[in-house]
Amino acid sequence: MKTLQVITLGCSKNTVDTEHLLASIPASGYQFKGEDWNGRVDVLLVNTCGFIGDAKEESIEAVLEAVERKKAGLAGSVVVFGCLSQRYAAELPAEIPEVDQWFGARSLDPLIRYLGGVPGKMTGRTILDPRPYAYLKISEGCDRRCSYCAIPHIRGAHKSVPIEDLVTEAESLSACGVRELIIIAQDTTYYGLDLYGERKLAELLRRLSGVKGIERLRIHYSYPADFPVDVLGQMADNPKICRYMDIPLQHISDKVLASMHRHVDGAWTRELIARMRREVPGVALRTTMIVGHPGEGEAEFEELLDFVREARFERLGAFIYSEEEGTWGAEHLEDSVPDEEKRRRLDALMSLQAGISLEANRARVGKVERVLVDAMVDGTLVCRSEFESPEVDGEILVKSDDASLVGSFVDVLITGADEYDLIAELYDSGK
Repeated sequence: MKTLQVITLGCSKNTVDTEHLLASIPASGYQFKGEDWNGRVDVLLVNTCGFIGDAKEESIEAVLEAVERKKAGLAGSVVVFGCLSQRYAAELPAEIPEVDQWFGARSLDPLIRYLGGVPGKMTGRTILDPRPYAYLKISEGCDRRCSYCAIPHIRGAHKSVPIEDLVTEAESLSACGVRELIIIAQDTTYYGLDLYGERKLAELLRRLSGVKGIERLRIHYSYPADFPVDVLGQMADNPKICRYMDIPLQHISDKVLASMHRHVDGAWTRELIARMRREVPGVALRTTMIVGHPGEGEAEFEELLDFVREARFERLGAFIYSEEEGTWGAEHLEDSVPDEEKRRRLDALMSLQAGISLEANRARVGKVERVLVDAMVDGTLVCRSEFESPEVDGEILVKSDDASLVGSFVDVLITGADEYDLIAELYDSGK
């Protein structure tokens, strides 16, 4: 039996691709090794990211490290797939000839055949690192054409996964102990348009909430333009759907939003946020912003800061604008904001958000919340409520040596807070 290891870089969508891949090749022919394995393997796969500069550099370094393992006799062959090899399919084989095979990101079928598998519906998953949550990718590609984004060039056009297939996949994940599904795509709000002629995210949520064993559904990557507001009704009325929305807004200035090709303006954005808070009381909003985009002067940046103060997002991440070849922005806009100024703006924005997050977390002290226990680390239970998503948000930390609680839901009393994490203790309602 051959040994096979996959190193997965980039976003959660890549993680799902890896798990689909492993489930699609014959387990009888391979012994799978985890990412931390340092011994010899017959096949070393690298699933790459090619989104922005830092991610591309990380992927190149990982490929070169894999090549070094091969030279040292620790890998029989090196195979690379994913976004980076899709984006630079013409250049990479010549630049790194030591790699045995290159595959893209738009379809796993060629790689599955190479490994001896038979392509088919991607409803199975092989999870090498079991945890009580899993990502469910409901579509591939993107029909949006944001001026700064290379994803459509890499992943191609939007393509939804049929509802029936997603329900089947959710059932298989539930059977593996998954209790929370995190709904992901390049744009989850676009779901269903290509298959059903209308947006079907709300219907999908309703169907998934009927899967036995799945207790939570969380929505990520929701584009603000043409947002399907029936989703808010599901979120408000369905107890299995987290009152949590990840909605990357990127900016608030009309000038910058137009330059980004976001198809919304500041007034639309403000009304959408107000409607979410009005129709889903207590909702936690996560967003991302881009600073230093072409056309963002000091006035536009100050408008962004004012908006963040006004909206008081519970969660906010930010990126520095990176000019990406092949995008409309790279071809038509001048990257005019100096790097030092981009960094200053990023620091100012994140400093503002740190204070907002701290206030939001402190307001939860003294409350009892239902949490899912993800893991136990050094005598501490690592937990999340409906208001925290894994890997991007903070955690709720509870001192306990009861490892049997991992994977279950428990009530905790919030006793302390910082701008990122919360401290809690197990709550006994009988006291």
